[in-house]
Amino acid sequence: MAASIIQLLPDHVANQIAAGEVVQRPASVVKELLENAVDARATDIKLIIKDAGKALVQVIDNGSGMHVTDARLCFERHATSKIRQAEDLFSLGTKGFRGEALASIAAIAHVEMKTKQEQEELGTHIIIEGSKFISQDVAVLPKGTSFAVKNLFFNIPARRNFLKSDTVEYRHIIDEFQRVALAHPDIYFTFYHNGSEMFNLPPSSLRQRIVNIFSGKTNEKLIPVQEETEIVIIQGFVSKPEFAKKSRGEQFFFVNDRFIKSGYLHHAVMAAYDGILKDGVQPSYFLYLAVPPNTIDINIHPTKTEIKFDDEHALYAILRASIKHSLGQFNAAPVLDFDRDSNLDTPYHYKDLGGETPIIEVDGSFNPFSEEKPSKQFSSYRKPDPTANWESLYVGLKQDSDEVGQFTFENEAVTSSLFNDEEVEHSVHKTHQIHKKYIISSIKSGMVIVDQQRAHQRVLYEQFLVNMTVNQASSQQLLFPLNLFFSSSEMQLIRELQLSLMNTGFVFEENNPDHIVISGIPVNVTESEVSIIFEQLLSDLQDGIPESSFSQNDTIAKSMAKSLAVKTGTHLTEKEQENLVNGLFACKDPNVSPFHKPTFITMRVEDLDKKFAI
Repeated sequence: MAASIIQLLPDHVANQIAAGEVVQRPASVVKELLENAVDARATDIKLIIKDAGKALVQVIDNGSGMHVTDARLCFERHATSKIRQAEDLFSLGTKGFRGEALASIAAIAHVEMKTKQEQEELGTHIIIEGSKFISQDVAVLPKGTSFAVKNLFFNIPARRNFLKSDTVEYRHIIDEFQRVALAHPDIYFTFYHNGSEMFNLPPSSLRQRIVNIFSGKTNEKLIPVQEETEIVIIQGFVSKPEFAKKSRGEQFFFVNDRFIKSGYLHHAVMAAYDGILKDGVQPSYFLYLAVPPNTIDINIHPTKTEIKFDDEHALYAILRASIKHSLGQFNAAPVLDFDRDSNLDTPYHYKDLGGETPIIEVDGSFNPFSEEKPSKQFSSYRKPDPTANWESLYVGLKQDSDEVGQFTFENEAVTSSLFNDEEVEHSVHKTHQIHKKYIISSIKSGMVIVDQQRAHQRVLYEQFLVNMTVNQASSQQLLFPLNLFFSSSEMQLIRELQLSLMNTGFVFEENNPDHIVISGIPVNVTESEVSIIFEQLLSDLQDGIPESSFSQNDTIAKSMAKSLAVKTGTHLTEKEQENLVNGLFACKDPNVSPFHKPTFITMRVEDLDKKFAI
């Protein structure tokens, strides 16, 4: 009889395999630990990070804590305090319910846990290294739980090498932290990275919490959204259309205080902004939906960020209508009544005001019959006679006019020597623009058809690269410095890029925590394009800044070339067309754009002859 080949996996191996799904990166650990702290009804949560979470992720809370048995049991597989039976899945009011998180984290890291309940005198201190219990002691501790996760993926070096750079991992952690902090404005959150305080968020209103996280001019961007129906209660904020960005940055949906991603609901928001947004830009929004727990299914995706709603269509319609209403109410959407009188607009806060009796003031000392005496200071003034001595103004005029006639002018001779008619005739119609997209130029063998946008991208890209490598970019000074406001994460990105941007020609004055001051810009950039360049740059670097300086310069040059290049649909004069074609063929690699698309095609006369021969 053959030996059995199927066997049950040991627990620690099963945990390591589960960890591949549960713990993808340090940000996953942050999410799990923060959600556990919130579920423990904590009012003060501290997050401490070292080396973007690779060395340490620690969460300290003042929540309910755990009993000594629970403290040991929580690291077992499928252990959870949130669910008792299958029906509980359809009425979830908590967050971490998988029961694999702590077991998976303990399988691939060094975990130290300290916990104490309020009524207990002593707490429990447990150390686990790669699913192995090292020690369990009694200790004197404050109320609550502290989780320290060190050396993530220490026993799986391949997974550790798979992690991105510190900058990218740190940004993922910030994302997770922001999601939890926005969902719970009543909890005090503090965030430390490598010993310095990054966020300090005291309990506050929802609006204040959003402003505290994203800083800058966030407050003036927000428009409140409020709607209450039987299906859903919607509250939150959307941004004014003029503050929309190219990148999909600050877009948050929360359902029952749980962050979710939903392309369908995002489409509803975009539909509400229909007709009032420029092409290619996205509004920010912070929308909180409260629905009955039995109408949603959270358990459809491993990350638990996707939700299935019972009645999606109704939700779509309500969300779209409520945002549209808010935009109209706060004059963000255009009004179609052309003869509208702005004096008739009632300010929004007037609806809460009661009526008041107007106050009548009477001047008791006023006498309509008293004669007005002329003021003394002007009584001695006499107007001079306008006709007196007018002839003296024109004395000697005749003499001057005689002198003028002696001058000779040579305009015609100068003009004819500057421009030769033959030369002008020779240079006319070298290039033609077709459909404001392509430029045609004739060559010996036939013609060249150039894509104006791609060609200009190539020209600009090579210019910027030369400026960055030689460090001799020329800048033009601005009369009034530009103030550009960004969120804290965007500011950090800009600080890291500052040196490369200075090499392109940008001059930075002072560094503030929430905005940058630019006093000089590259010569081929206009003032109005600066904000577009920075937005484009930040959206291109969402996935992280390249490590080496060359690839960093390359990314910046590509991004700026993309922003500044002449767009399809722009009319070019003959001179501009000619300059663009000459500039393209002066490049090192004129055949392709920076994004590896062909910049031009050639058409020989033989090819045209074949077409006509059919």
